[in-house]
Amino acid sequence: MEYSITLPASQQPMTIRDLLEKEWLVPRKVRHFLRVRKNVLLNHETAMFHQEIKAGDVITLRLEETDYQYQDIHLGNKKTIQPLFEDEHIILVNKPAGVKTHPNQPDETDTLLNDLAAYLAEKQQRAYVVHRLDKETSGVILFAKNPLVLPILGRLLEQKTIYRRYQAVVWGKLTKNSTITKKIGRDRHDRRKRVIDERKGKTAITHLEVHAVQQKTSEVYCVLDTGRTHQIRVHLASIGHPIVGDPLYQNKKGKRLLLHASEMFLVHPFTKEQMHVTAKPGLWE
Repeated sequence: MEYSITLPASQQPMTIRDLLEKEWLVPRKVRHFLRVRKNVLLNHETAMFHQEIKAGDVITLRLEETDYQYQDIHLGNKKTIQPLFEDEHIILVNKPAGVKTHPNQPDETDTLLNDLAAYLAEKQQRAYVVHRLDKETSGVILFAKNPLVLPILGRLLEQKTIYRRYQAVVWGKLTKNSTITKKIGRDRHDRRKRVIDERKGKTAITHLEVHAVQQKTSEVYCVLDTGRTHQIRVHLASIGHPIVGDPLYQNKKGKRLLLHASEMFLVHPFTKEQMHVTAKPGLWE
């Protein structure tokens, strides 16, 4: 595996050692192999770790297959994949409702990750899970295409420089924008569910923006400051406006959960480009 990356205009001067360790978060073992095998190139010439880099330089890393562990994934149906953006390092796809993000058992073959593995296999590339969407939720989801970029994406998620804007259709009339800050914990009686638990729960913050109010329902945008399991679903149900079609947090029947990750905002981990990706069609517009 060989990856060539042109350093962006915003790149600060530093040594190759600091770039690999502090910015690209390359594991110590892999950094050791890169150094002893002389598998780092600076502007297409073999480089030493003490050399300085600057904006515009081209860094090439030659990684061995054994440098990183990879779990083999059964190949699914590549035709279901709807790419929204793709390059050498990342891919964003539009996830259908009713499809799990990834397998929980080794023999599962019908998840989004299985289908994406089949789509990328033709290009001799692999898929790595960065985050997940609930099975019932549709919309934009991000995967890494190599192990090099995976820890950088994890850090960007922690720093909240990757975030999604959701569309939800809820029961009842929501007329004001608001922020819900109720803590969320596990339901002791149903392992599938989460509950509001102000004493033992984890901090959860959901911002709501009302888009339209209908006769029996409201259309709202949701942006999260935290990423708790079922956060939007639990928070909206807790204020008396559960999401239409939610099989866990409301009793009325519906064809599907009307929750859609309509947009993702992120900074590309290598180019530093500000990206805005939209998954259409949404629940409206």
